[in-house]
Amino acid sequence: MRFVHGIRFDNLRSDIYGGITAAVVALPLALAFGVASGAGPVAGLYGAVLVGFFVSVFDGTPAQISGPTGPMTVVMAGLFQILFGVMKIGRYISLMPFPVVSGFMTGIGCIIIILQLAPLIGHPTPGGGTLSILVALPELLAAPKADATIVGLLALAAVYLVPAPVDRLLPRPLIALVGGSLLAAFLFQGAPVLGEIPTGLPTPHLPKFEIEAVPQMVQATLVLALLGSIDSLLTSLIADNVTQTTHKSDRELIGQGIGNAIAGLFGAIPGAGATMRTVVNVRTGGRTPISGALHALVLLAVVLGLGGLAEHIPHAVLAGILIKVGIDIVDWDYLRRLREAPRAGVFFMFVVLLLTVFVDLITAVAVGIVLASLLFVKRMSDLQLANIKTITQDSDEPSLSDPERALLVEAGGRIVLYHLTGPFSFGAAKGMARRLVAASDKPTLII
Repeated sequence: MRFVHGIRFDNLRSDIYGGITAAVVALPLALAFGVASGAGPVAGLYGAVLVGFFVSVFDGTPAQISGPTGPMTVVMAGLFQILFGVMKIGRYISLMPFPVVSGFMTGIGCIIIILQLAPLIGHPTPGGGTLSILVALPELLAAPKADATIVGLLALAAVYLVPAPVDRLLPRPLIALVGGSLLAAFLFQGAPVLGEIPTGLPTPHLPKFEIEAVPQMVQATLVLALLGSIDSLLTSLIADNVTQTTHKSDRELIGQGIGNAIAGLFGAIPGAGATMRTVVNVRTGGRTPISGALHALVLLAVVLGLGGLAEHIPHAVLAGILIKVGIDIVDWDYLRRLREAPRAGVFFMFVVLLLTVFVDLITAVAVGIVLASLLFVKRMSDLQLANIKTITQDSDEPSLSDPERALLVEAGGRIVLYHLTGPFSFGAAKGMARRLVAASDKPTLII
């Protein structure tokens, strides 16, 4: 196996831009996940460093950025992910219906936007889920903090309005970040900033196992490994969609597993493919594992001593950058084609979208897959039933030979012939039974 996948140096400048920008975006998120997990901000940072670096080196999606995310919180899940990759389970994610992926992408974009509206105007994001945040937003929007709102809106304007030639030299998010931070430092000092960044190296330690807890632990970690694998591979599909490339699902799972297992040995938070950071990376030019590894090294540099610079970055500036990311993630192409798209697909997309925003990502994907599978079975059964021919003496059926046609005529309508072709599934069984009942007045049935 060739572990270093997709590394090349013809895109080095863009990979550097992508990696640095992704690191800047990942920094507050890693800190937030560390604090939310109860393990502390350093655990979040080292989760981003270790998972981000080793997954980039070993995984199967060159442009993907990995780091702490909601579905992955247990180190044992990494070992299961490696097993999934070895067993080549990853390929089945390619069977994900497009409306499900579209709803997932649009839902992620909506979540990012909702989460960043409060920081954009100088307030911390309210606790609870997205519904709680939406309920609290009117009150927050009625009392914006002037300094934060100004630098946040300027950052948002920068990521949209910086001319393309300038963007090719220096990415818009980086311009927004540096410009917004300088404005906040000298003119709008009331804008809340990231504050003190923890520093220091982690101490490796082996996980402790208790025999009586093994059954429960295995069950929990298996579920988390499945959730993290789905999360990562969906992010890979999104990266494919943006970069017009094709990832290697099984290699991706092995890389994710290696990264999570190593992160766990250092007490860091395990992670998964991070849609937000991946899109930031590819939107700013990142295309190879170099950008992902660099993103991890930049975060490591922050941890080891550059925190003094990063701590002056305003939350509002990051919010402006992330709102643009959220808008870009929304699947506008599918939304523009809603009138022409199949109604069932549109329904599935909106179901996944709403569940993603108001419940959780994994539930949304699971429900979408189940609904799409039921629709597939229904369509297949309709197609299979269409292959059943009912032949009687009055049928003009060219496949009948002259002796067979003569026998049907001689029987005087007492024989009905069912001609079946092609495969048949359980979905067509009930329809076949209905047809047989409809011909129950015939004393002779030939199948």
